[in-house]
Amino acid sequence: MVPAAKFERLVIGDKVASIPIVQGGMGVGVSLSGLASATANEGGIGVIAAAGIGMFEKDFYTDFLAANTRSLRREIRRAKSLTKGIVGVNIMCAFSDYDEIAGAAIDEGIDVIFSGAGLPMNLPRLLDKDSNTRLVPIISSGRAAKLVCQRWLKRFDYLPDAIVVEGTKAGGHLGFTEAQIHDRAYALEHLVTDVAEVADFYSNRYKKPIPVIAAGGIYTGEDIRKIMGHGADAVQMGTRFVATEECDADDLFKQAYVDACPDDVVIIKSPVGMPGRAIRNKFLSDVDSGLRKPYNCPYHCIHTCDYNNSPYCIASALVNAKKGRLASGFAFAGANVHRVTEIVTVKELMATLVSEYENSAPTSHQPTSLS
Repeated sequence: MVPAAKFERLVIGDKVASIPIVQGGMGVGVSLSGLASATANEGGIGVIAAAGIGMFEKDFYTDFLAANTRSLRREIRRAKSLTKGIVGVNIMCAFSDYDEIAGAAIDEGIDVIFSGAGLPMNLPRLLDKDSNTRLVPIISSGRAAKLVCQRWLKRFDYLPDAIVVEGTKAGGHLGFTEAQIHDRAYALEHLVTDVAEVADFYSNRYKKPIPVIAAGGIYTGEDIRKIMGHGADAVQMGTRFVATEECDADDLFKQAYVDACPDDVVIIKSPVGMPGRAIRNKFLSDVDSGLRKPYNCPYHCIHTCDYNNSPYCIASALVNAKKGRLASGFAFAGANVHRVTEIVTVKELMATLVSEYENSAPTSHQPTSLS
């Protein structure tokens, strides 16, 4: 295991990570038990993505809920068999089977549920008195953090065990308008400061620590130190973990990251009604040109998806990409994907991040801006 060095531990309830790095949950099938357990073994928090997790089940297209639930349970059990570290699951609020998937994760004793792509206003109601799962909403503003805290307190007498604040440079679906994505007012350091104020208020008032986890565009150990200077207690990283041997995606998916140039990173209009950041390829160029990718929707997996008018099925496109079939899909990625030059092990990645953090000690205590 990588030594914690000068990092402060990340404490989420009774879950303690020696290194304050959360591996982002990436669907479809990009982060499963392999990547999650490898990250947990190095002292971070590994995260399984629940989106489309039943893709390899025979009944995926005939019984979407059963396939996903069965596969999620298996991945959680496998991850737990491979690590004694902390394992979480990422569950999108937009899932049409949200309650069933979250309930299955809790039933399997998952350590943490990270939930975004909407506000998880009712998540605590799925806990029972014997549950030891920690609940962490993924939000994009101080206002959203306050709304979640207020709702959870009023209805469930529960506060978030941590809060992830995801900025505009993240990969995949983004909780911003396209104009906001390019507006410096929504830079991660500003968002973190706002969310930290909310977390501090509720933490002090109700005597419950609520660590803030910053996500989106964090690439190096120096970036981690900078964002911590703005009030973050930990970070969540996705793109760096795709470029690892243990990542559960096909090698061709990973190679798309290695080959990506700055101009290849684009903002797309997703069928689920949100903008998203992806790597440009022929599939996306065809869509931009007005070409439809014929499909039938055997399930309504995302309740915000306009599947009747969409030119393609995003679930199928992401499943194909995970399998390396990029002619029939595309890869989501963060804004810094063009900086990826090689595939490394999770152990090597974590050691690099720790070393970069140690060697980037600021000369003053003044917060510095992320580039």
